This record gives sequence, structure tokens and C-alpha cells, in this order.
Amino acid sequence: MEEGDRKQSDVGSLKKGNYVIIDEVACIVKDTQSSRPGKHGHAKCRVEAVSMVGDQKKIIVAPSHDKIDVPIVTKHSAQILSISNDIANVMDTETYETFDLTIPDEFKSSVKEGKEIVYWKILGEKAMKQVK
Repeated sequence: MEEGDRKQSDVGSLKKGNYVIIDEVACIVKDTQSSRPGKHGHAKCRVEAVSMVGDQKKIIVAPSHDKIDVPIVTKHSAQILSISNDIANVMDTETYETFDLTIPDEFKSSVKEGKEIVYWKILGEKAMKQVK
């Protein structure tokens, strides 16, 4: 992992739709619940999240003042050069770097050679997120 691809946040400040890193997997928060502090303890937060790449469900329970890593997601444009099965070879429109991306099921019908896509860089991984 490269430096600068994550920052820290309090578990208690996470809201639905925020990004979070659970077990080294970048996730989107789907639900949060907080419990009141007990007689001798701290308020606890339960965070339900789904991974951005692969739809794995992740749940953590932690004190609300604990720090948690949050991924820094960058969005980029690329042009599709060629398609082979479920893999698209694309070229970044700014850096001209070429690389392969897996085509998500929801884009299989709209992905065509020459089209532009939006991809996200998340924790060193790249994922196709939109077809223009």
C-alpha cells in the first residue's frame, strides 16, 4: 500500500455512505448503530459495510472514540481499447497508462471499444464504476 491512500477517522463519526477500511478491504458504510456508554465503559458503535470491490459484507464493533482507517478514493477517466471476455484493456485519458479492468456484470451490455469509462483507485486497486 502506498502512503496517502488512507486517512484516519473516529469510528463514532462514520455515517451511511462513508468509506471505511475493514480487514484491509475498502468498504462503503451501509448502517451504523451506537450504544450508550455503560457504567464503566465507553459508547460502542456497530458498523455494517459492504466492500467496494466484490460485495463482501463486513461488520465491526468498536468503541466510538477508536480510530479507524478511511480509504482515499480517486476517480479517473479511461478509454476502452479492447475487450476480451470479462476484461477490458483501458487507457487512462490523463496519463496514457494502459491496464486491464474487470467488467462488472451491470456494465457488460454497455461496454464497447472506444467508449469512455470512469474508474476508481481504491487502496491500490482499480475498479470500473461508470460507462459514459
